Amino acid sequence: MNEQHNPWQIKGEKQVYDNPWIGITEFDVINPSGGKGIYGKVHFKGFAIGVLPLDEELNTWLVGQYRFPLNQYSWEIPEGGGPLHLTPLESAQRELLEETGLVAAEWTKIMEMHLSNSVSDEHGFIYVARGLRQETACPEETEQLQIRKLPFEEAYRMVEEGRITDSMSVAAILKVKLMLLDGRIS
Repeated sequence: MNEQHNPWQIKGEKQVYDNPWIGITEFDVINPSGGKGIYGKVHFKGFAIGVLPLDEELNTWLVGQYRFPLNQYSWEIPEGGGPLHLTPLESAQRELLEETGLVAAEWTKIMEMHLSNSVSDEHGFIYVARGLRQETACPEETEQLQIRKLPFEEAYRMVEEGRITDSMSVAAILKVKLMLLDGRIS
């Protein structure tokens, strides 16, 4: 199979929804098997940003909030959207301060990811923030957040036990665990 060849044929498209953050397009397609169908795509108008803060004692911070689309509470790393006119790092710095009140002296991008590539083009960036100092958090009006400082190993156990299910949080915590094990972070 040629990895560069797109086996989907697009016969038409229409925008079915649009707001300042996302757009939804429905495509009339011929699928790879030759059948006619439709495909919906959610286009994100910014980046997804995640930050795993890690202090010298290997504590981290999680943010708890009620997630409207899931209709349930979720524990996550500090994360949010980053507008395209800012770099992902600038958005990560803003997001960490906004949600936790933390400012970091050292930033390391640990991964990029596509969050749900079967239905969206959302592109995410995840950073580890070190050299932390506490300032004042300033969450957005739509955020009712609970902030929790805990040992990184406890956050890792929460992933193992299925108590953290957010994709960026799971990916970040598992990646940092590997980085701690192989000495890239100490």
